[in-house]
Amino acid sequence: MRRRLVLGWGSVSRRVVDGLADRGLAERLLVVTDDESAVKTLRDESVPARAADPADPATLETVDDPAMVFVGSDRTDVTRTALENARRQFPRASIVTTLGGNPTPADRERFAELADHVVDDRAITDAVLEETLGRSTDSALALRAHLRSLEGPLAVVMHDNPDPDAIASAVALVDLAESVGLEAEACYSGEISHQENRAMVNLLDLDLRNLGPEDSLTEFSSFALVDHSRPGVNDGLPEELQVDVVIDHHPPRGPVPGTFVELRDHVGATSTILTEYVHRLDVEFDVATATALLYGIRIDTDDFTREVSREDFQAASILLEHADVDVLERIEQPTIDGDTLETIARAIKNREQRGSVAAVSVGRIGSRDALPQAADQLLAMEGVDTTLVFGFRDEMAYLSARSRADDVDLGETLRDAFDRIGSAGGHADMAGAQLEVGILGEVDDDEEVDSILSVVEEVITNRFFEAIRSRPGASVGAYSGTSQRLFTDGDD
Repeated sequence: MRRRLVLGWGSVSRRVVDGLADRGLAERLLVVTDDESAVKTLRDESVPARAADPADPATLETVDDPAMVFVGSDRTDVTRTALENARRQFPRASIVTTLGGNPTPADRERFAELADHVVDDRAITDAVLEETLGRSTDSALALRAHLRSLEGPLAVVMHDNPDPDAIASAVALVDLAESVGLEAEACYSGEISHQENRAMVNLLDLDLRNLGPEDSLTEFSSFALVDHSRPGVNDGLPEELQVDVVIDHHPPRGPVPGTFVELRDHVGATSTILTEYVHRLDVEFDVATATALLYGIRIDTDDFTREVSREDFQAASILLEHADVDVLERIEQPTIDGDTLETIARAIKNREQRGSVAAVSVGRIGSRDALPQAADQLLAMEGVDTTLVFGFRDEMAYLSARSRADDVDLGETLRDAFDRIGSAGGHADMAGAQLEVGILGEVDDDEEVDSILSVVEEVITNRFFEAIRSRPGASVGAYSGTSQRLFTDGDD
């Protein structure tokens, strides 16, 4: 998760930093001010701070690209200069600014031109810390009105082989639909094979429907997508399907269809969005749904350490009042099957490491859910900050990647490497892909299949290393250029 940068120091900046710190975000802050006494105080409070001129362009050149910038000096002239420099240096960042002590009409016009949000001192805390809450209330009301307008039954569709966040989000949306009298079912394709995911579904007795190729979609009158945003991409649906609701926290890769669309990629889990909806629409939390939502948030944020936002913490605090903590503990302590342990062992033994990046094929797999666990285990090894683990099942290659490097965006990396020959996506520190290896279905001889797999493994490994290498400042080995015509979805 990228930092929040605070430029300048004063009464308003103090309130903003205190508010963010109260929400557990102190470690992801950086305050830049020339007030050395303020820097010392902040560091004593475990808030990262740097003594430098916030209005000096050279200062900003040493700061990593932040997600959000707050410009908050008490002096309007200093704030204006810092705002101009911040917009120039960080064009992708969301910038919030206060006007300072004595703004002129020209200052107000310039601030409005450069900043995403301009607020006066009295409103700044609410604007920075509570803005999302207002938006979520409006979205919740719009969703309820839209659900009331739909014909049932509604198919709430998760992505294939759903994870806890997708499962919990689907169950919660079904609850919301039923609260307005709309019949709905939580649906998925593929399988739920990860031991913790199976434990979650079984212990909470969640009502899910596994859609197979033989099932007709004509029995449903409306469709919703949760934890993904495009039909036909990892969900078993036709690409041309008319979608009525889309709720997701992943950044989209292409146009997103849907009459009601909520894409909130700054939060750590789709479960967070659904929790806000249930809470703000005053729908009573079912214990099983609340427990699933809390588990979904914890898994997708890696226990609130990965891409976590204030909304994730707030949603968790709401859910704690309704969730069954005893069942949650039982979900988190399932037994690990022998196949998963064997996959992890193969990943560790056969890994190829270039610099701090490790990639490995674990060959044929019985369950794709072993791949992310193996990727996590590799990431825990000394000297490794980015991992890719992949394996083969039927005629598909499944990939799982993890990273804790600040300069790696795995979602973009996997999309750049594999989107043209399959489907890929995810977050900066956690992503996945699946590729159809159609040629395997044309070969009967096991020895020949193994030979083809070795070439496919080289293709995938080199594409990944090349995508990593092409990022600024990377130092892994070069791409070998092995033929790409093994995949049925096209070539470069």
